[in-house]
Amino acid sequence: MLDAPVRPLVVALPKGRVLDQALHALQAAGLDLALQDDARLLRHESAGGTILVMRNGDVPTYVDLGVADVGVVGKDVLLESGRRVYEPVDLGFAKCRMSLIRPSGARGTITRVASKYPRIATRYLASIGSSAEVVPLKGNVELACIGGLADAVVDLVETGSTLTANDLEEVDVILASSARFIVNRAALKLRAGELKPLIERLRAAS
Repeated sequence: MLDAPVRPLVVALPKGRVLDQALHALQAAGLDLALQDDARLLRHESAGGTILVMRNGDVPTYVDLGVADVGVVGKDVLLESGRRVYEPVDLGFAKCRMSLIRPSGARGTITRVASKYPRIATRYLASIGSSAEVVPLKGNVELACIGGLADAVVDLVETGSTLTANDLEEVDVILASSARFIVNRAALKLRAGELKPLIERLRAAS
């Protein structure tokens, strides 16, 4: 009996500015992947596999549940997701940091923290012995400090210009984030001959 043909590699990539950088890194590592010209397409077929383009926060879910074999996602999103995937390569782009942010000069006990990253915020506050309430938000969380919803926020910082413009400051850096190449655990075993060399090439280029 002939072995069943291996299906093409399925790659989950995030929409937005990281998409082109992620695609370039994978192409440089030898994957024959390309996006079609139609920006409305969410599934792109090419010789080297299938690209699924999705919301950043969905990438770990697609990879963990095996719909995609591999993906590219920020470390911040990966930690917040809690998904069990293999994370073999720090790709080194989309760098930023996650910080605790307060109004400039603010002092006193923090009782409420707003964040798009409630899991990370909760773990961080527990690590410093704080019992502050964590309020999940979806929009510009800096507004929570400015508008009086929260004493502090946990959010990503790149240049810090938004903080300066709104009279906010970083109180503590919680973690450094950058784009990570992630792999489904079962796929790593079943497609080891294909994925392990790819991982080594990505590591060499990062």
